[in-house]
Amino acid sequence: MWGIMNNRVLVLLLGLALLSTIITAQQENDLLNLAKIKSGVKSKRVSSYDTTGGNYDRFEDIKTGETRTLCNIKGSGIINHVWITIAPVPPKLSRNDIVIRMYWDGNDFPSVEAPIGPFFGQGWDENYNFTSLPLVVAPAKGKALVSYFAMPFESGARIEIENQSEVGISAFYFYIDYVEVENFDKDMGRFCAWYNHELTDALPEGENEWSTLGKTKNNTSTEDNYLFLDVEGKGHYVGVNYYINTPTTLWYGEGDDMFYIDGSKTPVLHGTGTEDYFNTSWSPYEKFDHPYFGAARVNDNIGWMGRTHVYRFHITDPVYFDKHLKFTIEHGHNNCLTLDLASVAYWYQQPPLTKMPPIPSKADREPKSEIKYKHIHQWRHEWRKSKGNDSKLWGDEK
Repeated sequence: MWGIMNNRVLVLLLGLALLSTIITAQQENDLLNLAKIKSGVKSKRVSSYDTTGGNYDRFEDIKTGETRTLCNIKGSGIINHVWITIAPVPPKLSRNDIVIRMYWDGNDFPSVEAPIGPFFGQGWDENYNFTSLPLVVAPAKGKALVSYFAMPFESGARIEIENQSEVGISAFYFYIDYVEVENFDKDMGRFCAWYNHELTDALPEGENEWSTLGKTKNNTSTEDNYLFLDVEGKGHYVGVNYYINTPTTLWYGEGDDMFYIDGSKTPVLHGTGTEDYFNTSWSPYEKFDHPYFGAARVNDNIGWMGRTHVYRFHITDPVYFDKHLKFTIEHGHNNCLTLDLASVAYWYQQPPLTKMPPIPSKADREPKSEIKYKHIHQWRHEWRKSKGNDSKLWGDEK
């Protein structure tokens, strides 16, 4: 037994050493590329700086229902950095109620459309720090929104925000850094992102997760899965921010991830559970940050009840499609759970781009409140009454 354990430890150490070597090699390659002198590019920026030379470096007084253009760039280039901060801060002004849209190459429809908080990696009406390679929400206390996604365009880029909140935006600061490109690479895809939200339905027989109510059934039809993305065209999917609010103490993530590619009738990529797709294991609820995946926000409640934000970016393993991609996930095994789900999926697409369905309205994407210990106590009170209100009822009686 001791020999087996030593072998397992050795394999683990070798695996960690290999991972460290791969990451180091990638970093060295990035740094080597950084040293290469380039021609035909010019650094540019659009920002909210005070053009009078004063210190009012912001857009002000963006009223309810107002749309404000952040940039309208002509020609070819690549946006490589976006930074934003907004006042008031959550929860007075929810970032779930401000929509960001991005348009490429003169299209009259957005290729990016999402609430600004979920897009950058911040869910609900909250502010908290979030760290990944392409997206960051930075101090103080998650008030700075940052993107390093490359966003190429051949004949123009326009970014706008719409204030759908009942509260006015008193201050909106931003940088949009980009490079003008003389010789635009025709193989460059366009950056796309789409937000979805759904309050899912439980099964008629109840929320029978982990067989707590009896034998579970199989999911032979995936049409009730939660939808991350359904897009026509050619491109590659590169990641998702996933926001889960669960009203039950049971694990929310028995649902399998499923990728349908180029019209396949069954999943080409079929996963084994929510935590497995997000590179974790065994029903975790602990905060974890990695450049490619992690849990930026976890519940502080009973079991898995409450709000959880997990993310995964396919930096080295994009999911490629030539004609069509549909990406879904079960909400609990066999779609048995009522969950308040939201997501932003990210991908690159070859023009002509796809006009995506409009994102859910402000009312439809309104976050549900968190279920907490007091609600469990109220349920217990009603259960006691249903059992005759015996003074010694414990809780596990049939």
